[in-house]
Amino acid sequence: MTTQRPETAENRDVDVVVLGLGVGGEAVAGNLAAAGLDVVGIDDRLVGGECPYWGCIPSKAMVFAADKARYAERPDWSKVAERVRELTADWNDQAAVDRLVDKGMTFVRGAGRLTGVDTVEVIAADGVRRFRARYAIVVGAGTNPFVPPIEGLTGTPLWTNREAIETTEAPRSLAILGGGAIGLELAQVFARFGTRVTIIESGERVLAAEDPESSDLAAEVLGDDGVEIHLGASADKVAYDGTSFTVSLSDGRSIEAEKLLVATGRRVDLAALGADAIGVDPHAHALPVDGQMRVSPGGEPPAVWAVGDIAGRGAFTHVAMYQSAIVTKAVLAAAGRGAPGPDADHSALPRVTFIDPEIGAVGLTEHQARVAGLNVRIGSAEIATSSRGHITHARGFVKVIEDADRGVLVGATAAGPAGGEILGALVVAVRAAVPVATLRDMMYAYPTYHRTIESALADLDVD
Repeated sequence: MTTQRPETAENRDVDVVVLGLGVGGEAVAGNLAAAGLDVVGIDDRLVGGECPYWGCIPSKAMVFAADKARYAERPDWSKVAERVRELTADWNDQAAVDRLVDKGMTFVRGAGRLTGVDTVEVIAADGVRRFRARYAIVVGAGTNPFVPPIEGLTGTPLWTNREAIETTEAPRSLAILGGGAIGLELAQVFARFGTRVTIIESGERVLAAEDPESSDLAAEVLGDDGVEIHLGASADKVAYDGTSFTVSLSDGRSIEAEKLLVATGRRVDLAALGADAIGVDPHAHALPVDGQMRVSPGGEPPAVWAVGDIAGRGAFTHVAMYQSAIVTKAVLAAAGRGAPGPDADHSALPRVTFIDPEIGAVGLTEHQARVAGLNVRIGSAEIATSSRGHITHARGFVKVIEDADRGVLVGATAAGPAGGEILGALVVAVRAAVPVATLRDMMYAYPTYHRTIESALADLDVD
């Protein structure tokens, strides 16, 4: 049976088409429309993408509530669910749409597809629309949860991050596939609301993208919250009997739980996007971009730019926002309005895992620095060695990674209370290549957790 396509409703020339209004695309569309360009923004999902509805905003509300739940005799999940609905406007994006329209953007709700470097086709409720861009197409289409091809998993009522965020009840038990940041954050949240949580991670450690010290700390604190972690074993088979899941592992063990959360990463869908129409392999992991986030470099406009997760430079909201400023200037320059700004620099990319304690990191890990052939020196200090850490019985550490030949930091980790906030100073140090000698010759307020940075820098001298 073939599906009949709706009749063509519109063919229109515009200045810019923004295909995908995740946080990066939304920012670009708003900026360019406010600058007076004729902009069409296209999305068949909620404007703003994952972050405001199923990602950073509601999940951090859950993390905050879980921190308070530690001290409650009977934690009440209904209050968490109510707060999440409030923050997401009950998963309604009308306010976000209105903000963009008020800036002059035309919004089209529909599934868009590239048909060339200057054309986009949209299947909308009222028909097929085709737009030709005079200057630019900006792609901010984002990613989708990756569900691995495990026997028996398809067709079950599994959770992704969306169902976990939307739930109105904390389950009695929860199995989580994946030991990355999302899996760890949600594991601790539900555990602190009384859920029996089991993490299944096929690798040798959780939080494998970070330094091993971060993995060890995460495993320790989650264990203290009652989370059971199975490492080095993959899920071979899943069965669902209508009330609970049974996950059979490669090492012969089996895990039973009321709910199953799949947190095994996210993937782009370049085939659905029509990437082949602009000469990009539809099976690639991301759209290839240059320093200006341009997919089709060189030549005269129109051209294609990418922003956010789909550009493959870091799946974080702050990365998308950073890139949106670069793309805004680049597209305005293509339209004859000013000059482009500096190229993107992702060398000091910050990331934070919002468990308790927070684990923040920036730049290279120790392993990455050594693989890059750098002359590496490592300094570290426990948060507890600071007066503030001693007073509060805090757990965590600061680790700094120095390129000894240049005398600058190329990476760092700040794990502990407000670890993501402590990280700010280290991000500046890495991004601006502040000499280690200068970092040592600074005053660090007393008594603070961030004084541990001073101790970690001093440890660089210890062989």
